[in-house]
Amino acid sequence: MTSFAAPHTIIPRPAGQIDHRRRSLLIARLRILLVVVVFVLVAAVALLKLAYIGVAEPGSARQSMADQLLPPRGEITDRNGVPLARAFPAYALWFNPDAMSEGGDGGPPLIGEPGEIAQQLRDIFPDLDVQEVTEMLASGERGYIRRRILPEDANRVRALGELALELPQEEDRHYPQGSMAAHVLGYVGADGHGRVGMEEVLDEQLLDPARRDQSVALSIDMRAQGALEDELRRGMLSVNAVGAAGIVLDVDTGEVLALASLPEFDPNDVQSSDVRVTQEQHDRGITAPAFNRVTNQVYELGSTFKPLTVAAAIDSGSITNIGRRYSATPYQVQGATIRDLSNYGTTLNAPEMLIHSSNVVTGHIVDEMGADTLRQYMVELGMNERPYIELPARGFPLWQSGEWSRIRGVTVGYGHGIAVTPLHLASAYAAMVNGGIWRPATLHRLGPGEAPRGRRVFKASTSARMNQLLRMIAVYGTGRNADAPGFRVGGKTGSAEKPGAGGYRQTTLVSTFAAAFPMDDPRYVVIVMLDEPQGTVASSYQRTAAWNAAPIVGRLVPRIGPQLGVYPDADRDIDLSDLRPLVGDTD
Repeated sequence: MTSFAAPHTIIPRPAGQIDHRRRSLLIARLRILLVVVVFVLVAAVALLKLAYIGVAEPGSARQSMADQLLPPRGEITDRNGVPLARAFPAYALWFNPDAMSEGGDGGPPLIGEPGEIAQQLRDIFPDLDVQEVTEMLASGERGYIRRRILPEDANRVRALGELALELPQEEDRHYPQGSMAAHVLGYVGADGHGRVGMEEVLDEQLLDPARRDQSVALSIDMRAQGALEDELRRGMLSVNAVGAAGIVLDVDTGEVLALASLPEFDPNDVQSSDVRVTQEQHDRGITAPAFNRVTNQVYELGSTFKPLTVAAAIDSGSITNIGRRYSATPYQVQGATIRDLSNYGTTLNAPEMLIHSSNVVTGHIVDEMGADTLRQYMVELGMNERPYIELPARGFPLWQSGEWSRIRGVTVGYGHGIAVTPLHLASAYAAMVNGGIWRPATLHRLGPGEAPRGRRVFKASTSARMNQLLRMIAVYGTGRNADAPGFRVGGKTGSAEKPGAGGYRQTTLVSTFAAAFPMDDPRYVVIVMLDEPQGTVASSYQRTAAWNAAPIVGRLVPRIGPQLGVYPDADRDIDLSDLRPLVGDTD
């Protein structure tokens, strides 16, 4: 009979098997514990190292880590984030005559002949100077043959098989917009430091490892910048001018939306010869492309000063009746005859003076106001100092110190006897139209509430009256060619002879149009200046600002207005009803 164990009976295992299982389990636990201990020790060492880097070596180690992760130079953008300057890796072509020798001496530097190699390099780089490179290779003098080489061109150089033609990889500065806004940006020199423009101003910040991962936003709007440069270039070429300058300024904040100086330069391809002029060129009046006409060159800006003179007279109480008439016939001031280009009648009031641009009536207004009063207003407008802006190149005005004589006051009143930059004029016009507050110009983008308080120069009532008068000039006077339909442009022309040896040169003019828009609620000032324009078919053979500078503004405002939030509206305008009866027949 077969016997069976009870259903719940436990059959005991041998003692040897139990001990083996316990040992295996213990060994496994010890191994896990060992792994955990090792991990904890490694983590502790890492934490201690990080703490040491942060406390004991805060400078060099942290900077070394940053240098590996960050670009070598910070990025610059426009106010809307459009990249204007950024760093990128690039190749350079370097001649090392010791590359084929051992220990730096002995052995030929090249396999082929210098002339043949230079010609082969010319096949890769069509603009390369074969003679110059041949002489360099033959002399055995080390140095750069070319900077900023594309990867595909670097591969073609390698295929030549010349070990002496080395291709080091370097960090380069690139300007995606080419020559646009070149005078604002400047460029980076071979030593890695900024030159001329905001690259120089921001050099320390852009190189700082703690900040170069943050782009710097300028006040420039590249849409407005492109339109300004395009219209300036078109206008300059059409009248064969030697140069041009322009600026678009926010009247309430002082932000520069566009700034252009022509001729320009390309910051992507800068040689020292491109940005400087020889003494002979300087003596002939030739300006280097890197020279900024907006901020660094001072000019007598002519009749664009007349509205400022009228504003000072109204504000000081010298003009209480805008319809009062003044003699318009030539008269003598300290031995000088004050006269107009044309006969505008025997008498004119202040609005008619601005429409016809009368020097004679401006002189009478200054005489009654007083030269010292006009001088004080010019001081308040910053005309006696370098222009306020971040750029390093800022021209000092030609300004007579001390008390002004009667003749000095009269001539300054109509824009002679004082030389300032176009930026001076832009800031002064902004104060005249924005309610009377002068603010410094800036190339930094400002956030809400960041605009400087500025200083009051004119009463708000004076500013309101000047807005009417500036609009009136564009409707009835010399600014008609700037009157863009629907944009309510106001402004004043100025055509001044350039001074030279022995007096003013009648054959050379500086033509300027100073404008603001929209005049029912001014938001932007626009200054356009042409240096030595000629009478051509495009200007009806006229050289004055009404025929060359004003039309530039007339084309520019419709292009930039909608981009800057100002749209044409034929049903809106500033009220001129109280001025129309004063100006008579304006046809």
